[in-house]
Amino acid sequence: MKASLRALIAQGIDALRSAGTLPADTATPEFVVERPKTREHGDFATNAAMLLAKAARSNPRAIATTLVAALPASEDIAKVEIAGPGFINFHLSPGAYQREVTTALAQGAAYGRNDSGRGKTVGVEYVSANPTGPLHVGHGRAGVIGDCIARVLAANGWDARREFYYNDAGVQIDNLAKSTQARALGLGPDSDGWPEDGYRGDYIADVAQAYLNGDSVEVEGHVVTGAGDPQDLDAIRRFAVAYLRREQNLDLAAFGVSFDRYFLESSLYADQKVEETVRKLVASGHTYEEGGALWLRSTDFGDDKDRVMRKSDGTYTYFVPDVAYHLSKWQRGYERAITELGADHHGSLARVKAGLQALGEGIPPGYPEYVLHQMVTVMRGGEEVKLSKRAGSYLTLRDLIEEAGADATRWFLIARKPDSQLTFDIDLAREQSKDNPVFYVQYAHARVCSLLRRVTEKGFAAYDEASGIAGLPALTDDGSLALMVELSRYPEVVEAAGASLEPHAIAQYLRELAYAFQAWYDGEPILVDDATQRNARLALAVAVRQALANGLDLLGVSAPEKM
Repeated sequence: MKASLRALIAQGIDALRSAGTLPADTATPEFVVERPKTREHGDFATNAAMLLAKAARSNPRAIATTLVAALPASEDIAKVEIAGPGFINFHLSPGAYQREVTTALAQGAAYGRNDSGRGKTVGVEYVSANPTGPLHVGHGRAGVIGDCIARVLAANGWDARREFYYNDAGVQIDNLAKSTQARALGLGPDSDGWPEDGYRGDYIADVAQAYLNGDSVEVEGHVVTGAGDPQDLDAIRRFAVAYLRREQNLDLAAFGVSFDRYFLESSLYADQKVEETVRKLVASGHTYEEGGALWLRSTDFGDDKDRVMRKSDGTYTYFVPDVAYHLSKWQRGYERAITELGADHHGSLARVKAGLQALGEGIPPGYPEYVLHQMVTVMRGGEEVKLSKRAGSYLTLRDLIEEAGADATRWFLIARKPDSQLTFDIDLAREQSKDNPVFYVQYAHARVCSLLRRVTEKGFAAYDEASGIAGLPALTDDGSLALMVELSRYPEVVEAAGASLEPHAIAQYLRELAYAFQAWYDGEPILVDDATQRNARLALAVAVRQALANGLDLLGVSAPEKM
């Protein structure tokens, strides 16, 4: 509906140019079409006249009057008003909203999708946990946010590629290997000889036992078999990493998070990509040596201070492989790269972007785009849940999924803006009431399915969609129109969520649509004797069900037919 109004306004501006009201070379401004806060001010409003006033050498209200007169006739518009300094407010006809119901029914699973990103590729990286232990709840939030961003971008036409970056090199992996070796040698976390920074969770004992048993682990098509020798630290390292990568994959699969590609940090060293990146940076002239270290002059690109790239001992600082990794994304054809991280990574963002700019490869200044999430606090019985015996020091994602269920876990982790603190109430997530948003939305979907089953149970002829569409013009009561208005917002919400990378807006909308449906359901008898009226009301209910199902799919949450 917003797109249709934009097209009408653009045609009106063309008419003003043709009439000489606007100079022929006047560019169409980037005007907005938006919904006012209350419908008393119309269904939509635009600032187009205010942006045209200077070119027209006229005041905004005068050009608004001229623009309104130049708009093509449309059966969708019931009334147009000019408000304030020159806003144009549009009141739509009931038929406009009734046709939106028809659109939702006709498009089905495609309703709400658009092709704004068609032909463009975006890489979405998320979770990217060190393979050193079970995933925690923060990883779960990252997984859902990243997965939903990819889903929403795909709904906006982008070719979205999901990617997991495994930090399988460095000190953490050495600690993992030494911890597993200690367990294999019969040591415990409190034993003499336990590694100073060793991982203390019970899962390390499981890894060690599997290694000693000679178990085989398959990860992304590669099989690693435990050698059984507790003295072979390299073999232990390979096995432990593979074992925990598999465990993390199972954790993520348990609530529907998957990836198109797993990228190993170690491959950047094995393929000489880190050294190649460093050579390019040196050749660019944006590096210097001082105190035996190699520095990036990142202040040339907005960083608050220059950064060490290669320390005096010859090892690279952690942001250097990150630069090499993001360079690979650009070289692999990712026109956009979106990286979802915990807020604790904020300090490294500027230096990675500075390194990419210093390469002189034509990478856009905003590459990559970062989405940062805040911490999650998990509550049960009014108290914070912190520990897991399996992990040793934190609540695992698997624990949460087992307690709350996959659907509720996904919903609660995506329902708020990523940069806001999140409290996950396990008791609420398990509750079957209107206070539990995921239950309420799923129940609205199931209720429509129940309505359709009850049609024949009550002795009526089965729902006929063609008859329902034909009867929509009779649905002019306030309750039905209010529900149609809410339904019509869905495509706009999908578009906005993709533009802002904020899929939580989908969850907020679905809750509002479910409330609107319930209010309509409580206020209007649907299964009435009159077949035309009954089918029309069922058509509206089915259109709402379609929007609910499509939105739940973008969140990776199921749309049950019975509850």
